[in-house]
Amino acid sequence: MAVSLRESVQLVSDPRNLDASVEEVFQLMLGVNCLRDSGPAIIEPESVTAVVGFGGLLSGACLFKSGSSAAMKIAAHMTGMEFEELDDTVKDAIGEICNMLAGAWKGKVPDLAANCGLSVPAVITGRDYNLHVQAPEFKLNHTYRFGEATFEVTIICDGLQ
Repeated sequence: MAVSLRESVQLVSDPRNLDASVEEVFQLMLGVNCLRDSGPAIIEPESVTAVVGFGGLLSGACLFKSGSSAAMKIAAHMTGMEFEELDDTVKDAIGEICNMLAGAWKGKVPDLAANCGLSVPAVITGRDYNLHVQAPEFKLNHTYRFGEATFEVTIICDGLQ
């Protein structure tokens, strides 16, 4: 029998799964409490965005976006090192955080966990850029905070079988 997520779209797109995934990853990997924030993410001159693609029963992506100072704080919690610039270690840390968030999120729905793969993370840094996806089936976008650091996590589904 073919597996389909169409009947489970409400479960797949449930924002509580994203919140739980962020809380789990940040508590386990960084040792910090991280909760959804009602305000917008703090805008910084330079930002870091990691993208992990989904393929299989669900096609789309998990995006993690933060300012450079939040990215350096996240990398510091992960590595125990201090950072003064967005070096390769910080970029790798943000890519890995996005990868863990994508994996935790898809793991919340058993059929999705078993029938959806992840791409290698891509990390984009700079100023004044936008990511665009055409007509997603659903999109979750939330801002989160730990301490003074804020970041956004977005799940975009552009195809669901």
